[in-house]
Amino acid sequence: MLIRLKDGHVIDPAHDRDGIDDVWMQDGRIVARPPRGTEPDAVYDVAGKIVMAGGIDIHSHVAGGNVTLSRLLLPELHEGTEAPPDGQPFGTARWSSYETGRLYARMGFTTVVEPAVAPSQALQAHLELADLPILDKATLSVLGNDEVLLGLMRDKAGRDAIADYVGLVVAKSRAIGVKCINAGGSAAFKDNVRTFGLDDVIPSYGLSSRQIFKALQQAVVDLRIRHPLHLHCNNLGVAGAIDTLVETIEAADGLPLHLAHVQFYAYGSEGKRGFSSGAQQLIRALNLNPNVTVDVGQVMFGQTVTISSDSLRQYSANALASPNKWIVWDGEGNGGGIVPFHYKASNVINALQWAIGLEIFLSAHDPWRVFFTTDHPNGAPFTTYPKILHLLMDRDERARYIAGLPKAAMALSALPSITREFTLQEVAIMTRAAPARLLGLTDRGHLSPGAIADVSVYTDTTDRTAMFERAALVFKDGNLVVRDGEVTEYRFGRAETVEPGFDKAIVRTIDGRLGDLYGTDTRQFTVPAGAIGRDEPFRVHPCRS
Repeated sequence: MLIRLKDGHVIDPAHDRDGIDDVWMQDGRIVARPPRGTEPDAVYDVAGKIVMAGGIDIHSHVAGGNVTLSRLLLPELHEGTEAPPDGQPFGTARWSSYETGRLYARMGFTTVVEPAVAPSQALQAHLELADLPILDKATLSVLGNDEVLLGLMRDKAGRDAIADYVGLVVAKSRAIGVKCINAGGSAAFKDNVRTFGLDDVIPSYGLSSRQIFKALQQAVVDLRIRHPLHLHCNNLGVAGAIDTLVETIEAADGLPLHLAHVQFYAYGSEGKRGFSSGAQQLIRALNLNPNVTVDVGQVMFGQTVTISSDSLRQYSANALASPNKWIVWDGEGNGGGIVPFHYKASNVINALQWAIGLEIFLSAHDPWRVFFTTDHPNGAPFTTYPKILHLLMDRDERARYIAGLPKAAMALSALPSITREFTLQEVAIMTRAAPARLLGLTDRGHLSPGAIADVSVYTDTTDRTAMFERAALVFKDGNLVVRDGEVTEYRFGRAETVEPGFDKAIVRTIDGRLGDLYGTDTRQFTVPAGAIGRDEPFRVHPCRS
C-alpha cells in the first residue's frame, strides 16, 4: 500500500530537512517520491502540520521485576479512570503494559527502552514488554554487581574473558546494550556498606567501582556494541554528587560512555541548606569530553514512585517515602528498591531539582548529546513529556512556573536567567534522531528512504503541551495507529536486539560458576526464540563493523 503524507512541514534533522515536503510510505518503509503520475492508495493532507519520525525514549522503566513490585506496593496509583475499549480489558488500567503503549503512542512515540533488566529476569521482562502494544522496545542488561562478573575480575580472568561474558549475557538475554548501576554498590551493600564512592572497594571482592565500570566500558567497546555503556553513577541524589559525576566523566578516558539521569547527580553543596545546582559544572565537563552523552531525568511536581536497582541508595532514601511504605530487596546482582515520592512545588529542594534539570537541557551546547528523559517514573511519569517540551520551548511558560516557586530555590540555579527556547528541530534531535544514533538503530529516527515507516504528525500550535500530548496522526510500520490522540489500531511491535560475538568456550566457564553459586546455568538468563509466541518477535541490529 502506497501512502502519501502531503504538504506537511517535515522536520528530519538526520538529513537536514526542515520545510514543506511530502513523505511517502510503502510496505512498512519510507520510500522515495514515486515517478510522476503514480497514484497513492491513500493520501493524508497534513498541510500546516509538523511531520517527524516516531519518538524514541532511551530510558524508561516500563517492565521487569521492580516495575511489578511497584504495582503491588501502590495499587491506589494503578486504578483505571476510563472504561476500557472492547476487547482490551487492561487498555486503560493505569500504568499497565497496555496503557503504557497506548499513552506513548498518542504522544507520537514508537520505540521505548527498558534500561534496567537483571539477566535472571530477562524472560519475565520480555514477556511483559511483549504485552506493550504498538511500540517497538529494547532492554539493557544490568551488570556490575553480579557475582559472576565480580568473580571473574577478582580472579583476574582478563579482558577477553570479561568481554566474552558480557557478550554472552547480552546475546542470550536479547538486549541491545549494557547497563551498570552504582558499580559494586549493591554488592558492597550486602557487606553492610552504606556509602560507596567511585574508588571505594567491595570488602568481599577487593574491587572498586571505578575498576568495575571501566571493565564493562571496555567490554562494550571490544564487543562493538553500538550503544555505549549506560552508567548509573555512585552517590545518586546526594548533595555534592556533582564531584562524583565530573570525576566519572573524566575517568571515561575518551571511550564512549552514556550517563543516565544526570539531574540526580548535578547537585552542589552550597547555600544554607547545603544543596545547590551543579548544572554548570556538568556542562563544562561535557564540553571537555565529547565521548560522553547524558540523559537528564527531569523532575516534575506531583506523586510518583522511584524504582531503581541501586538497592544501596534506595535503602538510604526510605525515610523519604511518601506515602510511608517501601520495598528494598537483595538478590542476585543488584536487587532493587521501590520508594514512593511526592515532588512538591513548595519544597525548596524539589523546586531546585526541577530547575536543575531544565538548566542542564537549556545550557547544553549540543542537543545530539543530551537526551530527553524523566527516568520514568523516578523524576516524573513519561506522560509529563508534553509539559516539559513546552517548558523548553517557551520561556514565558518557564517564567510562569518560576513565579510560583520558592525564591530560595531559584536563587541557587541559573535557570531564571536563561532565555533560550528550543526549536522544533532541536526537539526532533533529542527525541528522534539522536536516540536512534546512540542506540545504533539506523532504521528509525529519520524519514529517508529505507527507514521503517514510524511517523508522527502534530498540529502546530503555540500551546506545546497540547501539541505533543495528542498527535494528529501516528503511523507504526506504515499503519495508522493514532488519529487525533486516540488509538485506532492495536498491534504489537518487536524487541530490538544485538548479537555480539563471543568465544563459545565461555559458556562452560559461566555454567560452572553459576552452578557453584546458584545450582543453575546460563539458561537462567536465556530468552528462548519461541518464548513470545509471535512470528519474528525479535529484530537483530548489527554491531559496529
